[in-house]
Amino acid sequence: MNISDVLGWRYAVKLFSDEKINQEQVQELLNATRLSASSYGLQPYSLVVVESTDLRQQLLEYSYGQEKIAKSSHLVIFAAHTNIGDITVDRYINKFSEINGVSINELQNMSDHLKEALAAKNKQQKQEWAHQQAYIALGNFLTCAAFLKIDTCPMTGFETEGYNKVLRLSEKGLTASAICPIGKRHPEDSNAHLKKVRFDYDEIVLAL
Repeated sequence: MNISDVLGWRYAVKLFSDEKINQEQVQELLNATRLSASSYGLQPYSLVVVESTDLRQQLLEYSYGQEKIAKSSHLVIFAAHTNIGDITVDRYINKFSEINGVSINELQNMSDHLKEALAAKNKQQKQEWAHQQAYIALGNFLTCAAFLKIDTCPMTGFETEGYNKVLRLSEKGLTASAICPIGKRHPEDSNAHLKKVRFDYDEIVLAL
């Protein structure tokens, strides 16, 4: 399938089957998501994978009754870091040094520049920026899932504080940005038979 066919196949699944996605495929999807673009390469988010039936039942209370939270193969939480600043940059600089074999001292100018860029933002702006980076990863996640023939349903309709509480995200320096059940579409999911509604090329693309 070419990319247009793959993206045409994908839709927001409303009813998942009982089929489980095997761990190898889940790991492949998460690894592809790990390679997503991110501002400055800083990746200020984590991917929280919830397979536990008990935890997902607890999350239903904070999901406006959307049962696909519990009735899917896995639930993936895109969770933004809450402590954004020098620690964010130091984490990246250390990884850059490790991967590229460059000393920390040689990366001082890069480090200073990144720290200044983040310091120019207030606390709310830093958090919004972290959420935006998580959404970029979510977009890549959806595309890669479609290539793997894994169904998805990206969602922001949930109670953030409830999710943070059940999954103890705040203790981990995280806050939920978006959630995405994954699995296989149920044969009786009526949405599977609807034609995809998207605006035409000329209605979306502006040539200046």
